[in-house]
Order: sequence, then C-alpha cells, then structure tokens
Amino acid sequence: MLEKRTLGKTNIKVSPIGIGVMMWMGGKGIIGRIAPNVSDEIKNNIIKESFDGGINFFDTAEMYGFGRSEANLAKSLKANSIEDKDVVIGTKWAPMFRRARNMRRTINKRLQYLDDYTIDLYMIHQPISFSTIKTEMNELARLVESEKVKSVGISNYNAKKMRKAHEELEKLRIPLAANQVNYSLVRRNIETNGILDTAKELGVTITAYTPLAGGLLTGKLHNNPEMMKNKFAMYRMVAKRNMEESTPLVETLTEIGKTHEVLPGQVALNWLVTYHGNTVITIPGATKAYQAKESAGAMAFNLSKTESEEIAEVSEIFL
Repeated sequence: MLEKRTLGKTNIKVSPIGIGVMMWMGGKGIIGRIAPNVSDEIKNNIIKESFDGGINFFDTAEMYGFGRSEANLAKSLKANSIEDKDVVIGTKWAPMFRRARNMRRTINKRLQYLDDYTIDLYMIHQPISFSTIKTEMNELARLVESEKVKSVGISNYNAKKMRKAHEELEKLRIPLAANQVNYSLVRRNIETNGILDTAKELGVTITAYTPLAGGLLTGKLHNNPEMMKNKFAMYRMVAKRNMEESTPLVETLTEIGKTHEVLPGQVALNWLVTYHGNTVITIPGATKAYQAKESAGAMAFNLSKTESEEIAEVSEIFL
C-alpha cells in the first residue's frame, strides 16, 4: 500500500491518489453541459469506496458548477459521516476577467458551499487574470494568515510562472504547495518543458489531472472501439490520434497488470505517482463507484523498478 505523503512543504498529508469531482456540477457552470447526472446515491458510494480504499484527498473548484461541485462533495462526505480532520480538500479560485482582491470577496462562498469543511489547499485555477502573479500570491497569503485556508497552490502554470509564484510566496514565508497540471503517460511534456524539474527543485507537489487520458489508458477503447461513438467530437478527434500510438503502451500496462492482478489503468496511475518519487500525486475523476474503487486499488501494489522503466520506455513517444 502506498503511504500518504506531504503536500509540498506543508504539514498536510495526502494520499498519492485522490479523487476529482469536477463532474459533480449537476449541469451548471461553464463546463456543466458535459457533466453526467450523478445521483446522490452514486456520489455517496463514490466517497465511501474512496475513503475505505485509503483516499483522503478530494479536488473541486469554483468553476465546477459555481459551487455545485463543492456543495455536492461536502454533502456526500457528511452522508458518510466523514469528519473534517480526516479529509484534505482542494478547491480553486477562477481568475479570468477578475482581479486578485476578488478572492477575499468570494472565499466565504467557497466555505459556505463546503459546509464547514476546511479548505486545505486553495489554488489559482489558471494564470490568466487582470492581476499580476505578485498581487495574487499576496492575496493567497492573506487568506492563509486569516485562517480561511490552510495552504495555497496554482494550476496550469508553466515553469517560469510557477517559479515566480514560489518566489513571491517565499517572501511572505508561505510555501507554494502544489501546481495542478495535465499529466499522464500519453502527455508527458512536463518532464521536458521544465515544470517537473522546477517542482522538484522548489519542493512543489505536482497534482496530475486527466491521468487516464479520458479513459484511453484503461484499455477499454482499444478493446472496444465502438465505445468511441459515445464520446464528444473533440474527444474522438484527440483519442483517435492517440489510439494507434498508445497501443504498445496499453499492451504493456495490461501485461504488467496481469502480474499484479490489477487493471491497466491502475498500473498507469501507480506509475504516475511513483516514478518521480513523491513529487507527483493524481486526481482521477469518478462518476461511478467502481471507478473510485479502482483508483484506490491503484495504491495497493508496488511496481518493480524494471516494470516502471519498461513503462517509461514504451511511453517515450509522448514526451
């Protein structure tokens, strides 16, 4: 079983694999139309399977339904009688067309939607804003000092902007805990564009979203291409391009999975959070209970060094 690890240079302990609840927005928000209808019963079962499997980290955001995802997460945690002290919650401020001071105006809404659960990690969702990085980091620091949030992070920042955010927070003696980015075995560019190296240097945790590439790394689409018809047009366009290139990788994940009696997607998640030491954690999404159970199960075995290197080698095409 993979052990919990420290989030950046904070004292917060997180499971290497968490659960993202972006899709719990109930059809609301900027991207609400792509979200499936997840019943309360299913959401409650997802939380149960996650928590029972050793997952304590849950990721949401203001943008995910204008608070709907945050509220649904809190509701499901309470339905499972899970206390605040036993979970780590990350949420994000939406900066587009706003100034940094908006954080102090809206933070109480985040807390209200989360219904007494602590914001353990508060992130800037992306680097496009009317304010400078310095101003935004000052606002994040103010939230930490006022005990509105426990730690702070960023999302979708390149290496240069991540370093700038770290420098500004360091002046205020507050660590930059995390940078949440798109990272998977078919999207390994953070290993070559400086993001991963900078995170390691600064002690920042990389939080990988879309770790299974929208299901591509589960092998289900390779085994049953007809499933592609149910996907969105943009997804089909990207997936079709990756299907052929990723076939050797999925075959390798499948064979290694047989050795450990696990699924190829579980092997992919395990590799992601172990290959670079403790630097990377990940937040696969879940709209069904079995998905959460499988994600938690990805922490229950250990890849050998030979297996890890084999996976790294066969996926080099995606660097």
